[in-house]
Amino acid sequence: MSGNTARIAAIVLAAGASRRMGTNKLLLPLDGEPLVRRACQRALAAGFDLLIVVLGHEAARVQAALAGLDCRFAFNADSGGPMSSSLHAGLECVPHAADAAVVMLADMVNVTEQMLRALATAAESSAAPLITSRYGSTSAPPVLFRRVLFPELLATAGEGCGQAVIDRHRAQALVVDAPLAALLDVDTPEEFANL
Repeated sequence: MSGNTARIAAIVLAAGASRRMGTNKLLLPLDGEPLVRRACQRALAAGFDLLIVVLGHEAARVQAALAGLDCRFAFNADSGGPMSSSLHAGLECVPHAADAAVVMLADMVNVTEQMLRALATAAESSAAPLITSRYGSTSAPPVLFRRVLFPELLATAGEGCGQAVIDRHRAQALVVDAPLAALLDVDTPEEFANL
């Protein structure tokens, strides 16, 4: 993105241990590429200024699956802990020049380039501190957080720290509607088989 548009980093959270899957789900192939590469390709296609991938469990294997992609890596040493540790690791890598970060999950396999672009487009025309994706009545990633919320995100720990910040600022949030099918994430062998 260039010109007068906001500088936006994308953060892909890819550090989890995939306990319910029994194997590293981010390395499972879908349409000929690992899930993590698929997510990162879509973030890159959306045109963000920087892509940050947070690694943890089997970091070397996940990094190898992303070979050749233009991304920066952050490392979560506590990948077995709450998701907040991955979010914090990603936020700490966002350059000061960036105005916002879009946080996305590598296992939400139906999130599209168009959905990501919609968040960036909304950020260009609104000063809202956060822009959330809404699937029917459910809010879920990807979510765009302005820099003004970074300190609050970094100060909040636990599994749902991003959601807690969203809930506190819901009245100021801008909502972008997304297809209900895109809410799908993949946690178990059965869910992957259903794809």
